[in-house]
Amino acid sequence: MGKLRPDFRTISDFRKENATALREVFRSFVKLCVRLGLYQKELIAVDGSKFRAQNSDDRCYNAKILPKKLANIDAHITEYLKMMDAADENEEEGEALTPEQVMIALEELKYRKDKYEGYLEWLNETGATQILETDPQAHRMHSKNGFHCCYNVQTAVDSGSHLIAEYEVTNHNTDQGLLTQVCGQAKELLGVETIEVTADKGYESREDIFNCLMNGIIPNVALKYDKTERIFNIAYEEAESTQEIRMSTKPEDIRKCLHAGVLPKCYQNTAISIETQELSAISCFVKNANDTLTCPTGQTLSKVKTKGSNTIYCSKEACRQCQNRCTSSKSHKTVSMGPDTDCVPVRMYGGSTKLLQIPENAKISPNNHTLDRKDYAAGRKVVIRIRADKEKLKLRMCLSEHPFGTVKWYHGAHYLLCRGKEKATAELGLSFLAYNMKRAISIMGVPALITGIHG
Repeated sequence: MGKLRPDFRTISDFRKENATALREVFRSFVKLCVRLGLYQKELIAVDGSKFRAQNSDDRCYNAKILPKKLANIDAHITEYLKMMDAADENEEEGEALTPEQVMIALEELKYRKDKYEGYLEWLNETGATQILETDPQAHRMHSKNGFHCCYNVQTAVDSGSHLIAEYEVTNHNTDQGLLTQVCGQAKELLGVETIEVTADKGYESREDIFNCLMNGIIPNVALKYDKTERIFNIAYEEAESTQEIRMSTKPEDIRKCLHAGVLPKCYQNTAISIETQELSAISCFVKNANDTLTCPTGQTLSKVKTKGSNTIYCSKEACRQCQNRCTSSKSHKTVSMGPDTDCVPVRMYGGSTKLLQIPENAKISPNNHTLDRKDYAAGRKVVIRIRADKEKLKLRMCLSEHPFGTVKWYHGAHYLLCRGKEKATAELGLSFLAYNMKRAISIMGVPALITGIHG
C-alpha cells in the first residue's frame, strides 16, 4: 500500500457506519476458531465490567438532581431581578452588570429552567430514573471510581483457550438477570446445546439461575445468601423417562426430566443433584414465649405483620436452605397464627427424623385447614440442589478478568469513543476481536491461522 494509512477520521467514520457488520466480524472469527478447534466448549466464565461512555457526569439528570437545579435557577432569577430593581433606583455609572447583560442572563436561566422542567415531566411520565444528554442509551452507574455514565459490558470466556466466546453491551446497573442471555448467545455461537458456566455472586438471581437450569446451562454461581448449596423446589410432573429422553440435550427434554425427578445425562458429574420427596410425617409450628415460632425442623420464624386478629410469621433464610419442606410452593412458608392458637400442624415432605411433635394440650385452631390444602394433592415434589463448586469459582477469576484488563490497559479502552449502544457494541467488538486474534496467534501461530482462514 506504499505506507498509505487512513487518518483518524476515516477510521472513525468506518467504525460508525459499519456498526452491525463489525459485530458480525467478531462472531465470524469466533466461528472460525470453533472450526479450528480452539474452543474447548466445556466451561465458560461470565463477568461484567463498566466502560465509561461519552457523556459527562454533569450532563446526567435524575429526579433528585433536577429539583435542586430548578431551585438554584429560581434563586439566581430572584437575585438578577433585585439587581435590576436596584439599577432602576440607582442610576450611577460603574455598575457590575448593565441591564442588557442582566436580560441576557435571565433569558439563559429561563431557557435552562424550561429544559429541566421538561426533563422532570418526562421522568414522571415514563417512569425512567435518569436522562443522559450526550448518550441517552448509556446509564449512570456505580463503578470502582464512584458513579459515572457507563455501559455494563458482559463477556463469556472459554476456560481452555481463554478466548472470548461472546460479549454483550448493556446499560444494566448490575449483572443480575443477564446470565441466561449471555450464556444462551454463547451456546448458539459455539454450536453446543449444553454448557457449564461459572460466575460471581453479582449474578445472584434465583429466577435467572433457574432459567439457566431449565435451558441446558449448568450454573456455578457464587453463593450470596445461601451457605453451602442453592435449592430449588419445583412441581412434580409424572412423565415417561426413557433412555432417549435422559440422553437428550434439548431444553424441552431437560425440563421434562427435571420435573419428573430424574437427572439428565448432561447434568451428571456436575454440582447438580435432584431428589423426589413425598409427603411423610405430620409435624407442627409451635409458638414461643418471645412471640416467635419454631418450625418443624427447629428453625425460628419471626413476626412480619398482622392480618385481622391473626399474626403472620415467616423466615426466608430458614426456608431457603430447608432440606425437608412443608410446602410445595417455590417461595418461602408463611404461617398464620390465631389469637387463641399456639400450634399449627403441617404435613412434611422428605424423610427427616428430627421433626417437632405436636405437644400435648396444644391449642390448635379448628379453622386451620393446613392438613387439607390442595397443594398436597400430588403428594410429591422435586428438590434440585446446586452445591458450591469452589474450584470452578476460583477458576473464574483467572478467566474473566484477564480479557477486560488486556482491553482496558493494553488497548487503552478505558472509555468509549462512540455514542449509542449499537456503535459502542461495534467499538468493543473491534477490541475483543483484536484480543481474540492475538490469543489465537499465540496458540497456533500466524501461518496456521492464515491457512485456517483460507481453508
